[in-house]
Amino acid sequence: MQDATNHFDYIILGAGLSGLMLAYRMSQDAFFKDKSVLILDKSDKKINDRTWCFWSQHTAEWDAVISKKWKTIRFKSVGFDAEIPLKKYTYSKIEGLDFYNQIFEQFQASKNFQFRTETYLSHREHSFSVEVQTKNNIYSAAKLFTSILPPERLEKQTQYPVLQQHFIGWEVETPSSVFEPEIATFMDFDIPQRGNTRFMYVLPTAKNKALVEYTLFSEKLLPKAEYEVAIQEYLEELGVTEYTIHSKEQGSIPMTAFPFEQFNSKNILHIGTAGGWTRGSTGYTFTYTLKRTEQLIAFLRTESDLSKFSIKDRYRWYDAIFLDVLYRKNQMGAQLFTRMFKKNNVDAIFRFLDGESSLKDDLSIILSMPKKEFIKSFFGLK
Repeated sequence: MQDATNHFDYIILGAGLSGLMLAYRMSQDAFFKDKSVLILDKSDKKINDRTWCFWSQHTAEWDAVISKKWKTIRFKSVGFDAEIPLKKYTYSKIEGLDFYNQIFEQFQASKNFQFRTETYLSHREHSFSVEVQTKNNIYSAAKLFTSILPPERLEKQTQYPVLQQHFIGWEVETPSSVFEPEIATFMDFDIPQRGNTRFMYVLPTAKNKALVEYTLFSEKLLPKAEYEVAIQEYLEELGVTEYTIHSKEQGSIPMTAFPFEQFNSKNILHIGTAGGWTRGSTGYTFTYTLKRTEQLIAFLRTESDLSKFSIKDRYRWYDAIFLDVLYRKNQMGAQLFTRMFKKNNVDAIFRFLDGESSLKDDLSIILSMPKKEFIKSFFGLK
């Protein structure tokens, strides 16, 4: 017989952004004050293993953990170089460890939340519960939220194009002043594209400190050395030959319009990237996770069948067309994003990328794209 102390109302599998954000929102909502919640992750979340950046008109909730804000972004490509003031928005950076610490402080004040560092092995659904097996224990819960994405889920399907947003970033410090700390380089496509969509992403925090990241939107990952050589070459172009690397980050996020919700069931809901909470056309996650989490909290107050939780909207259709073009013509990425930023107001772009745009915004952005390739994708032509 299973130990009763190992049974919970909810289990959250994975303490990444989506899992912790869901638990955080639960801890703030009176509906969950008598619910027991277990968060499981193989990591104790005590290292600064990632950063999140997001644009927002309202940052007060996260000001305590925002390490840097920018009111101007730079977009650069061949023949186009613009410093764009963010009139209504702020572009903000959050260090992973600061975020984890704030979330866990909230849990410490809530006795119904537990966090355990264990390696997940498997889970199994029953009629009225879910059983989760880790390397150390067997747990059960009425409902399971999982952010684990089995690789074969996307590998075995061919209907939806899948690209990867993959990157390596260096947090560097230089002996001299080479960066502009009040301007975040959002995308710099003025680098060799080599048949893909490649850009540099630079977040300066001081005149001699910045996160410099080499990012691709493409189907295949590169050997690690290729990313790092690209960063070295970019720094040399800036006149930087001496620097100290304080930290490195690396990641790969699937970009797809694949309907992940088909794997949800009465008692199991996939969250985060595994649930389609990442914006398919850009790979941005923070703002979308905030939105989906708020929707899920509202849903859980009135519904018990998790298969009914739906995130369908017109933006998935937009993403499907955009990704089809980018998949077929991966070398066109610089052109597509240049057109977007050159011909549209940045507020409209951010609203569009956040899924909060008007039909007028949508039409303006769609009409700024190359018509021939988008018509092909619209009609499923190759």
